[in-house]
Amino acid sequence: MSDFPTPDMALTQILVVSDLPASVAWYRDVLGANLYREYGGSSAVFDFNGSWILLVTGGDPTEDKPDISFATPMDASRVDHSFTIRVTDCQASYQTLLGRGGVFLTPPYNWGSEVRCFFRDPDGHLFEISEIPG
Repeated sequence: MSDFPTPDMALTQILVVSDLPASVAWYRDVLGANLYREYGGSSAVFDFNGSWILLVTGGDPTEDKPDISFATPMDASRVDHSFTIRVTDCQASYQTLLGRGGVFLTPPYNWGSEVRCFFRDPDGHLFEISEIPG
């Protein structure tokens, strides 16, 4: 029996998007992720500092996932998946992303043990930038 995971494996987050060109532009130009590859107008792979994000357009069930449809988030106020990006300076990161067109829920909030704020991609997927002071 082999080990799992092995060092050559990578975990990719899959996000369903409604407008692939708009999402590609946002992940590249706002988030600053590196576009690795696009596949036939229905998906795009990004590398964000060694983490992989695969954007896909929605789809119906397939033989290998018979009862599963891929769809964008239905209610932006209910989250079942989000991303946290640990930063050294939340305020500076906030200003950078704001300048690139990022839309935040609030400015950075200082909780004492953490400074954080949240923003969304074009389909409502939630991202957080978080600084642990000291």
